[in-house]
Amino acid sequence: MTLSEQLRIALDGKWRHVREQARVELAGMDLLYDPTLSMDQARDRVLEQLRKLVPTGIPAAGFTVENGGLGDPGMSVTGIEMLAQFDLSLMVKAGVQWGLFGGAIENLGTKRHHDAYVRDLISCDLLGCFAMTETGHGSDVQSLETTATYDPATQEFVIDSPTPSARKDYIGGAAAHARVAAVFAQLRTLDEDHGVHCFVVPIRDEDGNDLPGVTTSDCGPKGGLGAVDNGRILFDQVRVPRENLLNRYGDVAEDGTYSSPIESRNARFFTMIGTLIRGRVSVGGSAGAAAEVALSIAGRYAVQRRQFVGVDEEARLIDYRVHQRRLLPLLARAYAFRFGQNQLVARMHRMQSGGTPDAQKQRELEGRAAGLKAAQTWYATRAIQEAREMCGGAGYLEENRLTRLRADTDVFTTFEGDNHVLMQLVAKEQLTAYAQEVGGLDPVGMVRFVAGTITDVVRERTAAPTLIQRLIDARPGKDAEHDLLDRGTQLQLFEDREEHLIETAARRLRRADKEDPAQAFAVFNQAQDHVVRVGVAHIDRIVLEAFTAGIARCEDEEAAELLRKVCSLYALSVVEEDAAWFMAHHRLTDSRAKQVTIEIDRLLAELAPLTLTLVEGLGVPEHTLGAAMLEG
Repeated sequence: MTLSEQLRIALDGKWRHVREQARVELAGMDLLYDPTLSMDQARDRVLEQLRKLVPTGIPAAGFTVENGGLGDPGMSVTGIEMLAQFDLSLMVKAGVQWGLFGGAIENLGTKRHHDAYVRDLISCDLLGCFAMTETGHGSDVQSLETTATYDPATQEFVIDSPTPSARKDYIGGAAAHARVAAVFAQLRTLDEDHGVHCFVVPIRDEDGNDLPGVTTSDCGPKGGLGAVDNGRILFDQVRVPRENLLNRYGDVAEDGTYSSPIESRNARFFTMIGTLIRGRVSVGGSAGAAAEVALSIAGRYAVQRRQFVGVDEEARLIDYRVHQRRLLPLLARAYAFRFGQNQLVARMHRMQSGGTPDAQKQRELEGRAAGLKAAQTWYATRAIQEAREMCGGAGYLEENRLTRLRADTDVFTTFEGDNHVLMQLVAKEQLTAYAQEVGGLDPVGMVRFVAGTITDVVRERTAAPTLIQRLIDARPGKDAEHDLLDRGTQLQLFEDREEHLIETAARRLRRADKEDPAQAFAVFNQAQDHVVRVGVAHIDRIVLEAFTAGIARCEDEEAAELLRKVCSLYALSVVEEDAAWFMAHHRLTDSRAKQVTIEIDRLLAELAPLTLTLVEGLGVPEHTLGAAMLEG
């Protein structure tokens, strides 16, 4: 077995069989986006492709066996992530149909909804959409304006868009294909408001015409994802039966009486939203997969393209240190994020396969998913743009796919929540030490529940805790030669940064008068950039830990040794980018900061000859890259 194959095994993780199936089955289905099609033609084609996925088992994997599925959440997320290697429009279309719409039905509904909808939505006999975002409300879901008012006289809910800003917006499937929507609205009954709940609302008849009271419209051409039919929906007193309330976490009796197994309205909302975590996990993983495609193209181009005179002939791009500096750290991050994503998917799978999850562990998972989604989508935007530039003018040609990847992933930074908002959610979980009270994203709530101590939160290790502690305990002294290549030293630097940022952010937030909302908001607002840095540092740390644990699981020593070097390149690249912080806070002296750069250059020299091996290790089949410049 080749070294690149051993790397691929290590990277593929628990759902390796799903990735291998995708590399064979999906590669033979002609899934790459066709830029010559019109918008309507592209939408029709992607719908046809969606139906072709049904026999692969990927759609059924995310649903329980009782409801006609396979009961394998990890397979579902991994399968959708693999679609991103081919066409991100198809990935998004699949994510909406089976992840968001289907996930809402199964996770927020009960048996009556499962029996009525799940099998048909798995098979695509029922096409749906996920109507949460509104023109006036994106991240602040609790403040949605759409209403669902119960009428006891007819035992119906009246779905209404009371203001222009209540229009459901950017909804995938709403422009053309969806017949039914999972609509999030404020539930009102007997003159009481019980917060946001989800309702099944038919929006079109079998001929594709809007139903009475429903007005759909098309968002039109976008910056990317041209085959996804994003649209808008307005409701004008649309009546649906009482049974159309997805009632797992809140129900309304015939007489209008409301009941819920969760007394707290705030906790109930976040429990409902938490069940839909797969969408966020899939977006992050798919962004990483798209970056892997771009880097596979740029990496192969770098080892074959020659430019300017070298010693005996024109040198290859990868022979130049500047090109190594641009490409190899991004490859190292691709490896790091894959290990981090594998760990996240495994945790999600265990939690969603084991009955009612522990509330604290659920919140930890939500924070992890939010942070990795933000980190991976930011990274994808950067990596794909750099890959485009590294391929020069050829990279700008549609036939070499990089501009398509760049356009299609652009929106991922705001899919499933704006990244800066999500990083604040990550920080909130650290700063509040998982307080029992659910504070959401409310700035005043965050200030109110800042923990008195945060040490235990920081020290909660996310992967192989015994291994991580052993490496930190065994680290050499600062004066040891090449100590910066020691994994324990790297882990300690990451932990120190996170701990310091949390402690200082907490001190800033504790200055607020917790009983004065105006002052609490002002203090939070002044510290907001600090709060975001807490989230970034936390994700950097858990990704490094996941990479370290992944190396420990690698059974081939040659592959493990190469992974150690790639991991060091990842870790030191992060340190170098934030060198000002490490120096200002006395974690690095001037001389050690310079040594970071020296060690990175040494690693680049060692890894550059193995660029093709590293690219092949990502597991994107060469014949699926779709880049004309690599052919011949």
